[in-house]
Amino acid sequence: MTKPNPFIDQLQVNQEHYRIYSLHKAANQFGDISRLPFSLKVLLENLLRNLDGDTVTTEDIQALVDWQKTGSSEREIAFRPARVLMQDFTGVPAVVDLAAMRAAVAALGEDATKINPLSPVALVIDHSVMVDRYATEQAFSENVEIEMQRNHERYAFLRWGANAFRNFRVVPPGTGICHQVNLEYLGQSIWAEHTDDGVLAYPDTLVGTDSHTTMINALGILGWGVGGIEAEAAMLGQPVSMIIPEVVGFEFTGKLQPGITATDLVLTVTQILRKHGVVGKFVEFFGEGLDQLALADRATIANMAPEYGATCGFFPIDQITLDYLVLTGRDAELIDRVKTYAQSQGFWRQKDNTPIFTDTLRLDLSTVEASLAGPKRPQDKVTLSELKRHCDDIMALEPASKAREAELLNEGGGQKQPAAVERNFELDGQRLQLNDHAVVIAAITSCTNTSNPSVLMAAGLLAKNAVAKGLKRQPWVKSSLAPGSKVVTRYLQQAGLMQPLEQLGFYLVGYGCTTCIGNSGPLAKPIEDIINKADLNVSAVLSGNRNFEGRIHPLVKSNWLASPPLVVAYALAGTTNIDLTSQPLGKDRQGQDVYLKDIWPDNQAIAREVAKVQSSMFSQEYGHVFDGDASWQAIEVPKAKTYAWPESTYIRHPDFFQGLTRKPKPIIDIVDARMLALLGDSVTTDHISPAGSIKANSPAGAYLQQQGVKQEHFNSYGSRRGNHEVMVRGTFANVRIRNEMAPGSEGGVTTHYPSGEQMPIFDAAVRYQQKQQPLIVVAGKEYGTGSSRDWAAKGTLMLGVRAVLAESFERIHRSNLIGMGVLPLQFPAGTDRKTLQLTGEETFTLLGLNQLTVKDKVKLVITYADGAKQELDVYCRIDTGNELAYYQHGGILHYVLRKMIGEV
Repeated sequence: MTKPNPFIDQLQVNQEHYRIYSLHKAANQFGDISRLPFSLKVLLENLLRNLDGDTVTTEDIQALVDWQKTGSSEREIAFRPARVLMQDFTGVPAVVDLAAMRAAVAALGEDATKINPLSPVALVIDHSVMVDRYATEQAFSENVEIEMQRNHERYAFLRWGANAFRNFRVVPPGTGICHQVNLEYLGQSIWAEHTDDGVLAYPDTLVGTDSHTTMINALGILGWGVGGIEAEAAMLGQPVSMIIPEVVGFEFTGKLQPGITATDLVLTVTQILRKHGVVGKFVEFFGEGLDQLALADRATIANMAPEYGATCGFFPIDQITLDYLVLTGRDAELIDRVKTYAQSQGFWRQKDNTPIFTDTLRLDLSTVEASLAGPKRPQDKVTLSELKRHCDDIMALEPASKAREAELLNEGGGQKQPAAVERNFELDGQRLQLNDHAVVIAAITSCTNTSNPSVLMAAGLLAKNAVAKGLKRQPWVKSSLAPGSKVVTRYLQQAGLMQPLEQLGFYLVGYGCTTCIGNSGPLAKPIEDIINKADLNVSAVLSGNRNFEGRIHPLVKSNWLASPPLVVAYALAGTTNIDLTSQPLGKDRQGQDVYLKDIWPDNQAIAREVAKVQSSMFSQEYGHVFDGDASWQAIEVPKAKTYAWPESTYIRHPDFFQGLTRKPKPIIDIVDARMLALLGDSVTTDHISPAGSIKANSPAGAYLQQQGVKQEHFNSYGSRRGNHEVMVRGTFANVRIRNEMAPGSEGGVTTHYPSGEQMPIFDAAVRYQQKQQPLIVVAGKEYGTGSSRDWAAKGTLMLGVRAVLAESFERIHRSNLIGMGVLPLQFPAGTDRKTLQLTGEETFTLLGLNQLTVKDKVKLVITYADGAKQELDVYCRIDTGNELAYYQHGGILHYVLRKMIGEV
């Protein structure tokens, strides 16, 4: 007989009675917890509530309480989030996997409906709208129409999933970005669940299939991004296995100076934390400066946790939290529950009670300067005044291309003289010139900033001031406004600020991720032609969180993150090769110079407009959030509980579970593996599995053309994630990836051995698979940074890669590799691909894999081309017992599937 949980208590909120798991009772047994970080208190409650003596023990709870003694722990715990959040790029393959699991269960003679989410799942369709049309009043309606045509098969599949699976809801396209919908509507801070024993109240927690799930931590809701495969396991009842994390405290003091935005602040925070090193750690914000940060400012900071490398950036519940819940139209019962629960359980932020942290960092808000970040990484902050010098440095460091070298003609007087590169082109009847650093994309986009009324109002006011002076967007700039929710356009319209934004070309293009995910759409053909012809280094300026190589647009080499008002300013300037603190943006109607300071709105004006944002706006927009428009409702939905897998280039039955046995097969050693790719530092999941456009001459493009798909209908890699044939061909296909096995090349190519032929990575992998030869990938530091992209691991597996050997891994991608049965290995300190003089001609043998233990060492034998051998021990980055079980089963989904049919 199960013993009753000793930590159950009662909580009364007005007339409602709740069951809770009391942290005070836990303190009586395990010791004082008053100075435990708030984020760890959430984990503590989670352990108390799930105490079963098996997956959660009293020793786990004691270890979490004892964390306060050292600020660290090696204890593995099982975290069970309350819910799961998905977006469609990652959600479609997750639902494909669930459908494939149902098919596999049916093939084993079991009931297919055993495969069902056990936790609530919300999928928000927000990553599929592209900026095909822009700078016109019809841009939104035409982009939506194109989106529905392009993605009909995917959307029909998601509607089937919403009908077929329990606990699974879909927010239709055209509603908003998943993180903003989560912040403004789905998040509850304190969850309430109806059980047989009454209503249970506990902290709202979640994992999401998008890295920026961390945005919700602004509401005191602990959540972070995981790969789709790990999220699927969580929704199927499998706990998230984790080591009790270190928690870095980040103290804010002071107040932001006038004219400084939340974007400037978050770019500063990102640089500080990335330099400190917080990968795999929690960051928790505290200090008197929190009183100066609105909830939307906190959300901007929490959103970019993946950019500073942390698992999450957590803000405790306080009065500002409650004020935001009121503003966004949450009901009074929820707000009272949040306040009473947080105060009674010790979750309420108090100024005189600073938690114990592993490390502490501090920032005086008054020292923050106007900033951008780029041109390739979000942690590379550049102050506004430094950007012009930085642009000069970029060109000085950029090697001359063959196109540029070809211009060195006209030999005279014994010296080569550079000929003028043709940069003139015609656009809409105008004769124009495009230069290096020209801004060809200016996008107010992404959840990072469009959740924040202060920066959106600032952008609108700056546009209003610019229009009043007669300034115009430069004609080569592709401008777009893609808010995170419909509330944004509602309050911009009410403030009278949509019209000036539109006059500068910032028309609404859609409610979705757009440019930040790589859905920037095509540039005008004359612009694309002149960029290619003159080999220009042009720029994008976007209010996003990601600016990795090849992500925003394949022809744009320099991508700069900036606040929405700066996005508008750079659209006016038309170039990033300018110091906006001292050089004019343009001229007014009288021919006088206009500077940024002349049109920048003051804080009082911004505050007046922000104060006009009303609770009713949120209530009206979210009143029918799951309904969708007429085109969504008209999609026909199959009724079957197992999917019929029609002929499609979007949705295909994956072969991950084909031939599934009830028991896992023994793991065998990796013998004489060849290297598929030799990569440097900071290889991102965008490099490994791009989300953007598909090139016609790529393996994926060739496949689609073989299926009868015309290039204009390729859509993007992200939209094709339900088709493994496209995605495996797209693995390592980023146009900016550099494989050291093919020196001097850029893009998804490698050298096949022993033939020595250079070819696409996919083609080489197929040739190796025909010989049944295992493969490995070797890389430098921070392998797998960026998005929680499960296809970066799935595609790696499908290419035949059995192991990845790197100097260090980013958290999500490491767990995703294990989730697909790929072994992550780490070089010992002082050893790397360079010290070992690796070229790709070697073969690799890994021994003892069937006897692996957690954090084990693995013997690696390298055989060089001349027959010489070198042996060394490398570290196995399987960090927990659960991860080891997943690897032994061939992946997390195989493990969960076997568990659900009673074989584990």
